[in-house]
Amino acid sequence: MTTTIVHVDDLHRLAGTQLEASDWFEITQDRVDAFADATDDHQWIHVDVARATSESQFGGPIAHGYLTLSLLSAMFLQVLSVPDASMAVNYGLNKVRFPAPVPVGSKVRSAAAATAVDNIVGGVQITLEVIVECSAVDKPVCVAEVVFRFYR
Repeated sequence: MTTTIVHVDDLHRLAGTQLEASDWFEITQDRVDAFADATDDHQWIHVDVARATSESQFGGPIAHGYLTLSLLSAMFLQVLSVPDASMAVNYGLNKVRFPAPVPVGSKVRSAAAATAVDNIVGGVQITLEVIVECSAVDKPVCVAEVVFRFYR
């Protein structure tokens, strides 16, 4: 599944191409609770299963949008490897939206297209249009333009 690019400069050949989808990542209540603890975001729609089941419009607890977003790095590493890079960094996000909730107990995975590949001082920057799909929802749960940098 992983596309391996041996040299940082060879990333240019990905411009305009679709990468393979990542593996599915399970969204368990334990994962949601750990994220809540890490971020101090304990809103009841995420961590109070009984209340979320009885009171929320989602019918149960949902993952934090930022939890879904935080999985993008792991998803990306599954589909692209650049072994000769001295390092790779998340450079940022140009935009991000969460069009649908991620129910706890579902799975998410990403598909990405390389929309731009540019030279930077010491390496290459790749911009990806990423769509995260969910096993329990028909529409995307995250749409983001993500920027990574690979250094020689």
